[in-house]
Amino acid sequence: MPERAIEEYKIADEPYYLPVDNEVGLFEAAHAAHLPVILKGPTGCGKTRFVEHMAWRLERPLITVACHEDLSSTDLVGRFLIEGEETVWHDGPLTSAVRHGAICYLDEVVEARKDTVVIIHPLTDHRRRLPIEKRGTILEAPSDFMLVVSYNPGYQSILKDLKQSTRQRFVAIDFDYPPAELEAAIVAREGSVDEGTARDLVLIGQKVRNLRGHGLEEGVSTRLLIYAAQLISNGIAPTRAAEVAMCSPITDDRDLQRSIREIITTVI
Repeated sequence: MPERAIEEYKIADEPYYLPVDNEVGLFEAAHAAHLPVILKGPTGCGKTRFVEHMAWRLERPLITVACHEDLSSTDLVGRFLIEGEETVWHDGPLTSAVRHGAICYLDEVVEARKDTVVIIHPLTDHRRRLPIEKRGTILEAPSDFMLVVSYNPGYQSILKDLKQSTRQRFVAIDFDYPPAELEAAIVAREGSVDEGTARDLVLIGQKVRNLRGHGLEEGVSTRLLIYAAQLISNGIAPTRAAEVAMCSPITDDRDLQRSIREIITTVI
């Protein structure tokens, strides 16, 4: 990847992020100590935004990979491609990040195949190197390189979980939905609504989250609360905006949907 191309991965404008605890200081310390970080928390609680904010704060390029079950080690490291009459090597996103001292963010890493995850091991201990087997070379990671992965512990299972041999290579920062006051501030800012509307949406979100364990697998994310606020700021009636953002997206169960609608109409 040319130098001009890697510059495109730098974040020019500060991504809005409201710290909840000491996660900013922890991340900065991990970066300074050359430690890999794992972010654990429910869907839509701010993990990706946090990484974007920290990349901006540390002035490092951010290369993000959305992991999935078909993600191969070749997809991450790179491959040879035929161009005209030549065979040319093309770096994968992980190799590009290592080569240029970027932050590489593997989002929902448990979705990737286990044999793919193993290739990050040499980058997550004292060696800090990436073997590129197809080229017969080893790439040493510069001091600015950082590996960050995330996953949602709520979806853990025997088939989709990180091995202990992988887990214990990272320092972990736990995320959850922000406290009500902070979450309302985030919803008001990101959703362009007044504080009263934001507080109502957060209250709905909290009540819906209480349904977890009663047939609801996942609570309403902060992201969905912001979506509802954005719909309201664009002229959709608050009740309808809350329904389309917080009801159908999280469950197909008719009874649960009815319960969520009751919560919405009670609060708004």
